[in-house]
Amino acid sequence: MNTETDGAERVIAQPKAQKSLARVQAVPWLIVILLIAATAWLGWRAFFYQAEGDPVGSAMLAFEKQNSLTVFSSRFEVVAESTNTTALGPITLAQARQAAIIPARVEYRVNLATVGRDRIAWDAGQQVMDITLPALKISRPNLDEAQQKTFTEGVWVSRAASANLSRENSRQAEAKAAAFAKNREVLALARGAAKDAVRQNLTIPLQMAGFEDITVNVRFDGEKVQ
Repeated sequence: MNTETDGAERVIAQPKAQKSLARVQAVPWLIVILLIAATAWLGWRAFFYQAEGDPVGSAMLAFEKQNSLTVFSSRFEVVAESTNTTALGPITLAQARQAAIIPARVEYRVNLATVGRDRIAWDAGQQVMDITLPALKISRPNLDEAQQKTFTEGVWVSRAASANLSRENSRQAEAKAAAFAKNREVLALARGAAKDAVRQNLTIPLQMAGFEDITVNVRFDGEKVQ
């Protein structure tokens, strides 16, 4: 009898031990689940909740992360022409002329780091955000002199004369490229690209943050509000 009772007790005690062990093993997983939930809540609180409460702050945060944004790149060719004269006193010994077609590239950037609250207007009722951007920054022309085409005229062109011609053509090409980069039509294309880029970079994140009907209007300093 005692043996059977002891056996029954052992059979009954075994499930209790398993339940206790299961509870012990479940505790770490419960802690992990709670930590994941807390992290997700804190992330939502820090980003989405803040965005819903302060869309201007969210826009400034996006601008801060992007900092300087390249919005447009223009590639074109410029023509330069120069002459070099080799003389001995009043006597001209040789004269050479060189024309060059040089590809150039110019980039247009917006310094978003300077866009503060004073440049952002928010209409909560209409869900309309108006942003005023600073003037575009135009990079120094990048001349692709390895791809240039040159045409040289002269009976005898020394190495020094050739170097002078190339140097003068490069100087002219850079000046002409910088002037072309400020062309009204090219600037209009760059401003349009900048507005589209800023509008898209803000509209989608703010829509995900809860502002489904938001409208983002972008303009540059000196432009009239449309």
